[in-house]
Amino acid sequence: MQKKQIVRMLLRVSSNQQLEADGDLSVQRRLVMEYISKHSDWVLDEKEYFEGSKSGYKTAVSDRDTLQEAMKDAKKQEYDILVAYKDDRIGRRMWEIGAYVMTLKNYGVDIYTVKDGCISPEGDDIMGQMMLALRFGNAQKSSSDTGMRVKDTAQKLVQQGRFMGGCAPYGYELVLSGEISKHGRALHQLKVIPEQAEVVRHIYSLSLNKEFGSAKIAKVLNEDEYYKTMAPKDVWKSGTITSILTNPIYAGHVAYKRRERINGKYHRLDSDDWIKSVEPDGSLQIIDGDTWDRTQVKRRSRADKYIKTLENQGVKVMRRNGGMLSLIDVIYCGYCGRKLTNGTKYSYWTMKDTGERRASRTPVYRCQSAQLGIPHDKVTQFRADRVEKIVYDSIMEYIRNLQEKEDIFEVIEQSQSRERKILESEIRRLEKELKKIADGIETMEACIPQAISGTYALSIEELAAVIRKQKEKAEEQKQLVSQKRGAIREVALTMEEWMQLKAKIPTWQQVFQNADAETQRVLVNKLVGRIDVTDEQIVIRFKLNLNDFLPRISGGCGTIPYTHGSA
Repeated sequence: MQKKQIVRMLLRVSSNQQLEADGDLSVQRRLVMEYISKHSDWVLDEKEYFEGSKSGYKTAVSDRDTLQEAMKDAKKQEYDILVAYKDDRIGRRMWEIGAYVMTLKNYGVDIYTVKDGCISPEGDDIMGQMMLALRFGNAQKSSSDTGMRVKDTAQKLVQQGRFMGGCAPYGYELVLSGEISKHGRALHQLKVIPEQAEVVRHIYSLSLNKEFGSAKIAKVLNEDEYYKTMAPKDVWKSGTITSILTNPIYAGHVAYKRRERINGKYHRLDSDDWIKSVEPDGSLQIIDGDTWDRTQVKRRSRADKYIKTLENQGVKVMRRNGGMLSLIDVIYCGYCGRKLTNGTKYSYWTMKDTGERRASRTPVYRCQSAQLGIPHDKVTQFRADRVEKIVYDSIMEYIRNLQEKEDIFEVIEQSQSRERKILESEIRRLEKELKKIADGIETMEACIPQAISGTYALSIEELAAVIRKQKEKAEEQKQLVSQKRGAIREVALTMEEWMQLKAKIPTWQQVFQNADAETQRVLVNKLVGRIDVTDEQIVIRFKLNLNDFLPRISGGCGTIPYTHGSA
């Protein structure tokens, strides 16, 4: 009897919202299941790989958690065949996807598509591998060409004043325009929310007339009982204020290409490079064009003014910080719980003998909440040299105790295994909930035509609001899954790494004194999970709980509190 082969599906909804009819998730699933059913020796496994809102062209294989999970399962020989609707569902990156297909092949897994059958060549089939590279090279070129056409079309439409979609900026809401796209989707347009529009005018007034910066405006709004209630997500942040003050939509102009993707990261473009509508749309205008223009000029002049005050032009700076601080990945504000960032504190003075103006810069860990204008405790930054001395002393004490225990690596492995299992269980639960949300959205979107015709229980506005809320919920769920996967990657200390670490133990103090910040940062990340800092104490949580076998140094759960003076 022929052995049954275990088959799993790969489904992907791309970031362009699957404009092609055959890109719809339910259609993909149905076509793939029909294809699998035609093979009598295939057995469909209950686990499927679903990737939502991920571009197979822009996103690297290493950053696509779903593909990484499928490869991990293939390595464990959990299945024999992976089926997708088309090859572009796997990806559109010529070299990366070809290498991925061959990696799965080496693990004993073939990839099939409904359109082309088996696309996995044998390891010694050079011609087949060349055809594989050509296949995904064409897919990559197709995406590039499509992207250029979409951008060109979008630019022309924006210049004509057409809203191109996306989330509504603060002060606006999305309402149905009454138009249906050629793909059968209900189109939306922006509508001003009067209450929020008043807040926008107040923000522009504070910037233009009082010359407040974004952080100052956020702080003022957060301290006002009324304006605090009008904040998006319950709190005003400097980034939100900056976005409001730099978006031409408030003057009635829709804009395109305000930022550009370079090497996988988005960068803001100068306003001269934006594509804007030629004429303002009066129905979208919250402030007049002159106010918007004068605000931009005032903000630029203010930025130039505060880059360095006239008094300190040409001042010789005594540099003490050459780059990123070593605790930056694991250090948090003990007051609000936010991650601390790399910062610098400047001090200026005049030399008595020569009259020369000088400055020193001291590296500090700075709280993000305070920077964003969020109400915060008085202490907002901590001197790096004081914090790091305490942390390094603690780490050295911790390491000395690790050295005394010969079987410590086995304990580390057990601890990591427990943590991984907990995280994997949480991921499975979150993914199950995400699938339910996605299925619900799919069902509701199928009812849009009925809602438009008035034969559905909800009006089209009510249905659209429910769908929008569910999509926001799905996005939050995806972020949680991504965070958990990132946490799993952090739970990794191999025997080789441990031996390298152990070899450094005798010279640990010397390493920290002589190593650069980046090396120190790597060493700290291997041992420390989190550091919470306040003006009164520092609490260090180590990744390994020593409480069971080294109780004399552990305050419980790998936590060691320290008290120190003002930072």
